[in-house]
Formats: sequence, structure tokens, C-alpha cells
Amino acid sequence: MKLMIRIALACLALGYVNLGPTPSVADAESQWYSQKRPSRYGIGKVYMGREISQVLGHRGILWLERPEREREELPGVVIAHLALEPDDVVADVGAGSGYFSVRIAPHVPQGRVLAVDVQPEMIEVLQSRRRETGFDQLTPVLGSVTDPKLPDGEVDVALMVDAYHEFSHPREMMEAVVRSLAPGGRVVLVEYRGEQPGTGVLPLHQMTEAQVRKEMAAVGLELEANHDPLPIQHILVFQRR
Repeated sequence: MKLMIRIALACLALGYVNLGPTPSVADAESQWYSQKRPSRYGIGKVYMGREISQVLGHRGILWLERPEREREELPGVVIAHLALEPDDVVADVGAGSGYFSVRIAPHVPQGRVLAVDVQPEMIEVLQSRRRETGFDQLTPVLGSVTDPKLPDGEVDVALMVDAYHEFSHPREMMEAVVRSLAPGGRVVLVEYRGEQPGTGVLPLHQMTEAQVRKEMAAVGLELEANHDPLPIQHILVFQRR
């Protein structure tokens, strides 16, 4: 319950924003999406039976960088499950303030971390963190809501932490992510478990394994592993079929 209250306060005070489509765009996308009356913290756009959440805006950086996140989300455990090689190219899609990007960078000293976000304000924060940390392998990338602007065929690991459920154009984004994968490349989604009652997480911020598998299958990805060492999140690993 405490976590739910804190998330709700973050949504209200720190600025969730609706990056959903205009009606004309929604009409053009009707083959994949439908519209409904938006629920609280939703954009009213439905993909494969799931309403898409609003996006945590740049004013929510304090929430992303909260000290409690270390014990609530165990970032070190997540990174260990990525099984990174020193020269890997990692795309942190929906990087926000770079909470995971700066923690991944030391694990790929000969590789790259492409920290993708759609908000220019977040890109400015990522550029500052790159300068402060001295991680030359960390590269901020300003993507769009339909394209993360990743190089085709070069990404070894595409990581999305608590981000995918906020993508206003999940089909287009994931098709672009799949194009970016190198041979043997993996997609890793970390999402709050929708199957786990009583977590206090807002419903639109949760996803079940079944729902994620369905949406990833639509772009040609198959579940390789579901690691569950985290208190209330899945670590779902996908590869091309």
C-alpha cells in the first residue's frame, strides 16, 4: 500500500504526461490500436487488450532516482541477469534520468550504452551524467514515440525497465527495436508483475508474462527466460524466433 501511495503522489506531483496520439493518428493506426475513454493515468489507447499508461515526465526525476529504488528494484541483480560482455552494445530504451544506463556502463568498457529517451529534458540530464561520470561509452539518443533511433543490426541487449507499458506506439517501437538487434541479440523487459496481488502498483504499470509474450510475439520475439529474483518485477528475456 505504501508503494501505491508513493506512486500515486509521484503521478500527481511530479508530472505524468499524455504522449498518446491525436484522433487522426489513432484512426490511421486502427489496424493495431483502438480507443476508449481514458482511465486514470491512461491515455485511452488500447493495444492487444491493454490500455497504455501515461508517461512519467521529466519532473519525475526525483522518483526515478529515489534512494529506495536500490532495495525495491535491485538494479545490480537486473544487470547481473543481462550477462553482459565487455564489448556489448546495450540500448537502454526509455532510459529517463539514466538510472540504469550509468550502472550498465562500467560493465561494457569496450562497448556502448545507447540511452534512449523521447523527452529532450531527459537527454540533457543524460548528457550531464555522461560528463560527470566520464563514461565515454554512454551515448544519449533522442528517440521519437515511434522509433528509438537505434542503428540497425548492432544492439546486443535492448533493455526496457518499467518503460514498455508507457510506449504510446508499442508496435512501431518494438519493430524498430527488433531491427536494431545484432545476431543473437536479446530484448529484456523488466515490468511489475501483473500476476502478483497486493503489490500496491497501479494497474496500468503492471504486466503479466502472458500479456508481454503476446505483444512480443506480434513482432517476432519468443520468450527465452523469465527470471523472478526481484520482489515484484519480472525480468523477461526474448530473442528472435
